[in-house]
Amino acid sequence: MTQTAQEAKNRLRSEIRQLLRAMTPEQCAEGSTQARFLIERQPVWQKARSILFFAPLAQELDVWPMMADALGAGKTIALPRFNPATTCYVACRIEHLERDLAPGKFGIREPSVKCAELAINRLDFVLVPGIGFDLHGHRLGRGRGFYDHLLASVRGTTCGVAFDQQIVEEIPVEPHDVPVNCILTPTRWTEV
Repeated sequence: MTQTAQEAKNRLRSEIRQLLRAMTPEQCAEGSTQARFLIERQPVWQKARSILFFAPLAQELDVWPMMADALGAGKTIALPRFNPATTCYVACRIEHLERDLAPGKFGIREPSVKCAELAINRLDFVLVPGIGFDLHGHRLGRGRGFYDHLLASVRGTTCGVAFDQQIVEEIPVEPHDVPVNCILTPTRWTEV
């Protein structure tokens, strides 16, 4: 990565994080509720039989309540789990939201080691967190490339999940960056 691209990404991360810190917990909760309502109306969500979720961190749009609904609807759900042997994330099936979770390497909720691994290329729909997105599907992650590696194997629909404050005009793109197919915010659903 050129120094210029790295500096641009770091500057953009800092600007977006500042906008997110300005949001109140009530704004985050309300925006998350609006986004969940919006995605559940999308045909791609309704048709999906297997979905990779993510465990939201503070100041990320909260998709967690959708997991129970998806399980209740008979969908297969999964979460990423860090594999220390490969230093990559793998998708693992969740069958019970309380029993199947454990703290992961980075303090993020993950499937426990007893949860079966699912082939990432067999998932219909993948919800993707990020620091920022543009409306061309480009994603600004945390800078470690974990999700880019995961997304490289996805054959289903990938959906960037963010608050409106995280949508920017342009994300700097490099050859290893993997775009998403659509973007979900509290106020819009955009297919790219």
